[in-house]
Amino acid sequence: MQERTSVSDIWTRYEDGETLTMLTAYDAPIAAQVDAGGVDMILVGDSAADNHLGHDDTLPLTMEEALSNTAAVDRAVDDAMVVGDMPFLSYGASMEESVENAGRFMKEAGADAVKLETAPHGETTIEIIDRLTELGIPTMGHIGFTPQRMHQIGGPYIQGRGQTTSAAADELVETAERLEEAGVFTIVLETVTEEVGRRVTEAVDVPTIGIGAGRYVDGQVLVITDMLGLGGEAFKLSKQYADLDSEIESAVESYVDEVKGGEFPAEENTYDPLPEGPDED
Repeated sequence: MQERTSVSDIWTRYEDGETLTMLTAYDAPIAAQVDAGGVDMILVGDSAADNHLGHDDTLPLTMEEALSNTAAVDRAVDDAMVVGDMPFLSYGASMEESVENAGRFMKEAGADAVKLETAPHGETTIEIIDRLTELGIPTMGHIGFTPQRMHQIGGPYIQGRGQTTSAAADELVETAERLEEAGVFTIVLETVTEEVGRRVTEAVDVPTIGIGAGRYVDGQVLVITDMLGLGGEAFKLSKQYADLDSEIESAVESYVDEVKGGEFPAEENTYDPLPEGPDED
């Protein structure tokens, strides 16, 4: 059986100075293509809520939906590490429930690791991560802008500026250091100033994965629909590498035209075609 990328592999690449790559995926067909493209890690993000299921933000995603998405990705991936993103309130209510839900990602959905968002000085989450890593569940941290807390902070504000809507740089550095102590194998830094990205990367000895965190981090992650140009708006932190919206719209228009014009199905699309087509009255 082929071995997927492991925590040890991630550490080896990090120590060798390789820049790490991660993309999100939520279903088997896209996951297979992302895996074939050579990324190190695939995050089955709670961003499925707004990028895959049509919600306005990440909060409505349920555990069952997250597990289903992760299992679909797991079935399609051969090489990349699959990371299950724990949904809003699937952790934190109690240690027992948090551990049980994290374990379900690995036991039921085939994930290789899980990811949890952590607020500045988020003691509860840090304690949970410490327990998860003690039990053998590889865990990815996530600091900076944490979408599950959007209603609390008032919107997708850039973090690290020290404003009322933004954690101070020192808070983010200290939180990253606590996450490292708790045993995370990587830390996602989302929507922070480039200074914060560099300071956190210099402060910890685990790989940092940026999304809107600038150039001085150890790797990058993007939401797959953003980078493919599929049904989403452009964000400053992202880059669109394709325009699938236009490609899909054009393909659908061609299909509609051919069906209405009698061009599809043609003889080659028909089982046991009649010599001259159907009889006419």
